[in-house]
Amino acid sequence: MSTLRALAAAQAVAAGVAQPVATVRHQHLSTRPLVLVPLAMAGEANAPLAAMVGAAPGEGRLLIVPQPRNRDHRFAFAAELAATVLPYLAGHRGATEAVAVDRGRDVRYRYLDAPQLLVPNPAGVTFLRLLGRSTRFRRVDGEYPVPPEVPLLGRWLTFLAERAEHPGSSALLAMTQALTLHWATGQSAVEDLHLPALLGWIAPPAGLTGAEAAARAEDPAVCPPAGPATDPGFDNRLLAPAIEAYAAAGDDEAARVEAYARLERLLRDQLTPTWDLMWRGLGLLRALPPGARVAGRWDGDRDAFTAHAEHIDEGGAPQPRRDGAVAAAARLHRLERAAATYAVQRAYDDPLVLAEYRLTGEAFVGEVVLADPARVDDSGRRPVLRPRIQLVTTEPVLVPVGASLCNPARPGQKARVVFVTPAADGKTEVVLELSGGMGRGLTAAPGSVPEVGQRLCYTTLSEAYVPSGAFPAVEETPWTHGGPPDVGPVVVADGAPAPEPEPEPDEAWA
Repeated sequence: MSTLRALAAAQAVAAGVAQPVATVRHQHLSTRPLVLVPLAMAGEANAPLAAMVGAAPGEGRLLIVPQPRNRDHRFAFAAELAATVLPYLAGHRGATEAVAVDRGRDVRYRYLDAPQLLVPNPAGVTFLRLLGRSTRFRRVDGEYPVPPEVPLLGRWLTFLAERAEHPGSSALLAMTQALTLHWATGQSAVEDLHLPALLGWIAPPAGLTGAEAAARAEDPAVCPPAGPATDPGFDNRLLAPAIEAYAAAGDDEAARVEAYARLERLLRDQLTPTWDLMWRGLGLLRALPPGARVAGRWDGDRDAFTAHAEHIDEGGAPQPRRDGAVAAAARLHRLERAAATYAVQRAYDDPLVLAEYRLTGEAFVGEVVLADPARVDDSGRRPVLRPRIQLVTTEPVLVPVGASLCNPARPGQKARVVFVTPAADGKTEVVLELSGGMGRGLTAAPGSVPEVGQRLCYTTLSEAYVPSGAFPAVEETPWTHGGPPDVGPVVVADGAPAPEPEPEPDEAWA
């Protein structure tokens, strides 16, 4: 936890309500997102119990699994879920736009919009990831066939779960993570994973403090868990007898219909409060203005959605169960680059986020007291425009002489630290040499050089492009990392080749 967030948490306790830690929204919100609230059976490996899914508050569709241990019931649930999710995804595969690539020498096309799924918490993302893994390899013919839409659903759920790991992506959002990115509560990070308690802190009912509203929300009789886990008391007292009653009905049609209706009522009562809270949280996020760089990150989601749709259309294979050594290293590298870029973009978009870097000495704010916009450096082979400015700041300046800094308001302009001089009254004088973003001649364009009296922020954070790393081809790696083996096939005592290993069994859905 950063110093600023710890302070906001302390203020939340004192004020009795969550405190904002962002001035803008750092995530894209679709005009029509698909909300999905899953519920899993306790004691089973990702066994779906129910789900409420829909793209509007009044369009929630309840799907239930009357016998979660029954394989046919599970895949029937997956087929029903696909009947809602796949048309929603297909609805975004309409018009496309041309995007220039290779410095304008070529173009590619991407869809004008991309789907967005919202789940209550990170456990919901994990549920969808495992559901995708359990369905994307299923066969539509042969022994134990499944409906054709089931493996297709699994491939899309896997895609969305992988995008959820990408920093800055908004294709699959956990509501608790989205809210805690913008507000700090007076409870622990673990307690923030409980959506009712989190919303109790952010928008407590009249007459209650955030702590009181959160304590009330943690009572399962008042507000059931936000899924996919269920309350043990509910499992023992209500759910288990209802499932047993459905199983005991057997071929008795009337008894089975009655048991199914009872189970449906129980699960609807469990999911409806969380369903309502999801739309309430969505309204709180919509009230925040989007950051300037949110649209650019959403373009990345649209690119990924377009590429995966084309991969499926071309008959591409499903995502593998696990990445090879080279693919895993390349994926980790992409995620690290995305995380660094996301951190810089959030700081540039939001002064509250940038304030955290000012506390750590990675940024400072000062007032321009001197400026030489016409300074030319003629020490090299040809003269170049290198204006200098002097700032006075009361903040600690921990950057060394020679460091390269950026101003979030002028991202295309670089500043090199020339002098850092302590002054009286705890102030510090900083002299910066500017380059870039001032035109091509030896005269700076109007407004491109800061003027005396301006208050500016300079930081070590940079949006400069970082090239991707180079990784070897799979065949160029040693056999320990998936490359060609150094020795021939292993033989057993009788001289016959060793048998191939048995394929790894799938999840509990097998």
